[in-house]
Amino acid sequence: MTDVTVLPTFTAMILLFLIPPGPDMAYMLAVGLQGGRRAAIKAICGIGTGMSVYAALVIAGVGRVAQDHPMLFNALKLLGATYLAWLAIGTFRTARRPAIGPANAATEHWYARGLLISLTNPKIMLFFLAVLPQFLGEADNITLQLAMLGTVNVFSEMILYGSLGVFAGTFNSRFKQSRRWQTAMNYVAGTVYAVLSLVIFVEVLVK
Repeated sequence: MTDVTVLPTFTAMILLFLIPPGPDMAYMLAVGLQGGRRAAIKAICGIGTGMSVYAALVIAGVGRVAQDHPMLFNALKLLGATYLAWLAIGTFRTARRPAIGPANAATEHWYARGLLISLTNPKIMLFFLAVLPQFLGEADNITLQLAMLGTVNVFSEMILYGSLGVFAGTFNSRFKQSRRWQTAMNYVAGTVYAVLSLVIFVEVLVK
């Protein structure tokens, strides 16, 4: 019912798309440095959930309708940029406050953060729309084929970026007792969130 012979080429294409540094990679590295390995795992699970939602929408045909309404995509992008800016402000404030304990209030809810970051990035849907139909192969059931490709895509990003986040979280685990380290990593993470927010705002407004 599905054509698995397309998977090697599809997976190679996905990796070529994911390996170059980009916003998702920068976000996961920032999460790992700021919150540690557990935070990175929760965040990438949230991102994976959001990607799965977009994959399901594309498979259901909703993505094609949404693509015809660019204002909706821009609104989602601006919402995501605003959320990142809010995260940046909160993270900078945390960096300036004395440490409350190993889990500061501003570093909780990593899964929800990852989910919101993913859901406010409609480029994921555009990517699925553009790429998945190119790998239908000889599949008899197009819906199942798209579902298989979407699953491979989601897990590929989760494994790659999740591993990077966990690796970055190793440094946090080693130095989490150091107030200077925590302050520095909060500033680094806040800067990443602020830059990502600015990039999205510029991307939308200059169109």
